Amino acid sequence: MHNNKIPSNNELPSAAKLLKSTVAAIILASIILVTAVLPAEYGIDPTGVGRVLGLTKMGKIKVSLAQEAIAEEAVAEPLKLEELFEDTSTASSKSETVVEALSAETIKSDSITVSLEPDQAREVKVKMVKGGKVSYSWKTSNDRANFDVHGDSKKHKINYFNYSKGSAESDSGVLEAEFDGKHGWFWRNRSGKPMTIILEVKGEFAEMTQEV
Repeated sequence: MHNNKIPSNNELPSAAKLLKSTVAAIILASIILVTAVLPAEYGIDPTGVGRVLGLTKMGKIKVSLAQEAIAEEAVAEPLKLEELFEDTSTASSKSETVVEALSAETIKSDSITVSLEPDQAREVKVKMVKGGKVSYSWKTSNDRANFDVHGDSKKHKINYFNYSKGSAESDSGVLEAEFDGKHGWFWRNRSGKPMTIILEVKGEFAEMTQEV
């Protein structure tokens, strides 16, 4: 095992030497800062050395690029806000359109009972917009009834538009409106005795009315 030799006081650097070394390091750092760092990073060249070494030009380019980036961000921010307001306005407009459509025609369900004497006719219609759909189901109390599923529209000057017709004790399906107007079911009792018809409807319609 070897013992390390402890240096004597004469071999240790004196306080004066340490101070000189520190001052020398500070001076060297200052020289590097003035002649290299400031010209290269900020385009500041108080000694002219940076210009000779080409560092000043590089620093000015960096400063110019940084200023352009800040300017672009300042311009881009108002544009983003403007786009946000435009998107909000568009979304609001679409929401208003949807609300208007739903206020005119919402998902609902309803049922009605129609009483028919022999040879008597009745019809029930629901108010719908084009493309609206309702599911329906109807059934007579005792016999077959002649039926006619059709629509009409004062708006489009349509007096009669047929979807289906026939004779049955019951029927069910989905009715899709071909146009804005009233769409529904016409029945006539040919059984020779009184009957009732129960109709159930669910879907996109505004109101249900019974017409003679």
